[in-house]
Amino acid sequence: MALGPRVLKTGIAVTLALYLSMLLEFKTPVIAAVAAIFAMQPSIYRSWRYFLDQLQTNTLGAAIALLAGMAFPADPLTAGITCIVVIMICLKMKMGETIGLTLVTVIAVMEASGQWDFALSRFFQTLTGIGSAFVINIVFFPPKPDVQFLKQMDSVFQRLSLLLRTAISDEIKESSFRTEQHTLLSDMQSLQDKFKLFEEETKKIKRAKYRRSRQIVVYKQMLNTLLKGYEVLESIENHYFQSPRSEETKQMFDEHLELLTKGHEHVLLKLEDKVKPDSGHMDPIEMENEKFLHDAMQSTMQSEEGERRLSIVAAACYEYGFQIVRLDRLSGHVEFDEKPQG
Repeated sequence: MALGPRVLKTGIAVTLALYLSMLLEFKTPVIAAVAAIFAMQPSIYRSWRYFLDQLQTNTLGAAIALLAGMAFPADPLTAGITCIVVIMICLKMKMGETIGLTLVTVIAVMEASGQWDFALSRFFQTLTGIGSAFVINIVFFPPKPDVQFLKQMDSVFQRLSLLLRTAISDEIKESSFRTEQHTLLSDMQSLQDKFKLFEEETKKIKRAKYRRSRQIVVYKQMLNTLLKGYEVLESIENHYFQSPRSEETKQMFDEHLELLTKGHEHVLLKLEDKVKPDSGHMDPIEMENEKFLHDAMQSTMQSEEGERRLSIVAAACYEYGFQIVRLDRLSGHVEFDEKPQG
């Protein structure tokens, strides 16, 4: 398992929270440490939003817990009912992510049984942990979702490329194909999460300058192109092998997928500034894509129902090629702050 920046920062945030608790002479520094663990977020924007949300819900939770501790006996039933009330309020405020840490504050405050000074100390311990995580997240290895997105894009494409190039030829073992496909799907979901982080941070914090806005458009198209490539894999699995097909048809699909995969690879290399801008054009791919769809539809139009399922695969291939060409056209209108290290 790799020691990622977030893991390292969580450890540093816990250390800082404990040191601050000792400096401020808190009796139970573990509360600050727990708060620091909860508060570590994958982006600066989410760290700031989490800090503000926790400030609101923890203040409210601490106040309710203090009142409950003063009005009712300190027993498990009172604690449970108070937690239910706080959870309902957090959900009503649409701050469900803050529930866990807010309940830690509630229980810690109720332990004081109405002693406001003790309850206030518990509340400040929680804020100390949240603040420690927020500061560490900004100062040490600040999250860069855009750079992470570009770095992961290459590995995801390499796995997609392998599966597309061997899907029709059926060269790869079934068990290996399934393993790679499962990993690919998981990686693509992770890639979608990174794109959401970048889009969110750019729009919410940096107020998206024109250049950054163009990056969002290109990133979104990069992701969409990958998704269309995965849809080709699914259509092959669901329709291609269930259809009668000639050797000529098999060769036509196999060669076209090879062409599309190479085109996709070329565009990504161009985006990474690894090839010359004029080293290739998408016009041949665009024309071949149109020709492929036409030939595939013509060959299946008068065929039996089973063979017509190949038209579904052909349509998925065409859409994949269309998105590759679109990505190539967008690639000339964006400059990245940092290039992914290959």
